[in-house]
This record gives sequence, C-alpha cells and structure tokens, in this order.
Amino acid sequence: MNFQQLRALRETVRNGFNLTGAAQAMFTSQPGVSRQILELEDELGITIFERSGKRLTGLTEAGESILRIAERLLLDAENLKQVGREFADATAGTLTIATTHNQARHVLPQVVQGFRSDYPDVRIALKQGGPDTIADWVVSGEADFGIASEALPKHAALVSFPCYRWQHEIVVPKGHPLCALASVGLNDIAAYPLITYDHGLTGRRLIDEAFTQAGLSADIVLTAMDSDVIQQYVALGLGVGIIASMAVEHSLNPALASLPGVHLFPANTTYLAVRRGTYLRNYKIEFILRMAPGVTREAILTAV
Repeated sequence: MNFQQLRALRETVRNGFNLTGAAQAMFTSQPGVSRQILELEDELGITIFERSGKRLTGLTEAGESILRIAERLLLDAENLKQVGREFADATAGTLTIATTHNQARHVLPQVVQGFRSDYPDVRIALKQGGPDTIADWVVSGEADFGIASEALPKHAALVSFPCYRWQHEIVVPKGHPLCALASVGLNDIAAYPLITYDHGLTGRRLIDEAFTQAGLSADIVLTAMDSDVIQQYVALGLGVGIIASMAVEHSLNPALASLPGVHLFPANTTYLAVRRGTYLRNYKIEFILRMAPGVTREAILTAV
C-alpha cells in the first residue's frame, strides 16, 4: 500500500467517480489511476468501489470506511510536510485564502497589508466563491483558510473562529422618499422593490427571516453576489438595496444615501475556518490572530 493508491481513491471520489477527472487532478493517466485502485483492492482483499460494467458508480460500505482512513493518512502526510517546512523556514510559504467578494474587497486588504509587512516571504493566493464552495475548498485542501459569514460554522470537518460582527444597511438613491423618514421600518422598505444578495451569501438568510418574522412579503426583484453590483442597480432606480455595512463604509456609490439597518436585521458574524486536524505553521496562526483578534493562540491549537 502506498500514498499514491490512497490519493487515487480520494481523487476518484472527489471527481464523482470519474477516472478521467481523477487522473487530471493527479497529473497522471486514467489507466494509471485505475491500476492504483485495483492494486489497493487486491492488497486489502476487499471491493472498495461499486461498479456498473467498467464504470465506477459509488463506494461500498467497506469503501466508505477505507476512504475515511485514507483521508486521515493523507492529511497526516501533509502535516508532516508542513512540520518539515516549519523548521526549514518558519517565515516563508504560501497562504491560500478562500473567501467571498465582499470580504476580499472590503475587509481583507487591511489585514493582508499588515501581515505582508511582517511576513514578506509568504505568498498569498485569494480564491473567491460562495460559502458552500469555500467550505469545500478548505475541506479538500485547496485552501488553507475559508472566510465567510455563512455555512462555515455548520461544517463538521471545519473548525471556525469568529472574526467580527457586522450589520446590513439600506441604500437608496439620494432624495428617495425613505430619506425623509425619521426612522425606517421593515414595513417602509417592503413597500418598494428590493435588491440584495443571492441566497446563501452575505447574511441573506437573516434578511429573509426578518421579513418573515414581521409577517411581511419582500419583493426582491434582483439579486447579485457582491455589493458593487447591487449599488449600481439601486442607483439606476430599480429598487431599494440591502447591503453589508463594510461595503457602505468602504465603497458607497456617490449617487446613493445609506440608512441604518441595525434595528431592522440581526447582526451577522464573519468566521475564519480551517480544516480540522491540520497542522498550522506559525505564520498561519499569526494570520488567524490578526483576522480573529478575540481568539488566542492556545485556543487555536486546542481546537484544530
């Protein structure tokens, strides 16, 4: 048994039991992946994959157990490499961060700037996507950290650390009737078409829950992934926007006015997540401490 066989097992499952996709992920040939799988099954004396003809269709019960062990062994192997790199050069390496557009544009720049000042030999790669995709990237090892406000804390394979809390705010064209109100209520907003985030992004769940709990029907006519796009359509007069406070703070469209939403929607929490069982090099721990200042080094090491 060798690690290449275990990687063949893992990548085949990750690629939906498609041997071509597994081969591409491993930078090898499809017959090579097939051979590794057959050799592993022969050595263990069990059938790992269910088959329909020559096509793999799923894992057997034994295969499910083997996969869990294989993933642990591969993670431990990567951790051993990380330990070696740590002692070879504690201040150099790569940090891959998976996050949303809002975090990448409005929150991370200041954190990354300070981090790069202290760790100039660490290269940073940003991957942007939705919360579920971010979680998958961290679990698969494609990203070291995931940063988002949804999905991460619920994932059993991840350890999540709270970073900061934020609110939603209302944005309207300057001179909009809502600007004349002393205090804007949900019923006032519900009287207009609304523009906000896609489902599963940037606290959208809490927005929907607020209207539902108030017994109001929200007429959401347009959704988008990031705040800039939402603001652009609000400026065109297509509706009232509901966006994250960090976007208002850092990049409010000059044609718009913002109205506080702290009394309208529950507060959101942004989390940083790391794969459970991962060995964290010192500079990665330092990044977590900067992103989640309420967390201690001891708490990180204990949780992961």
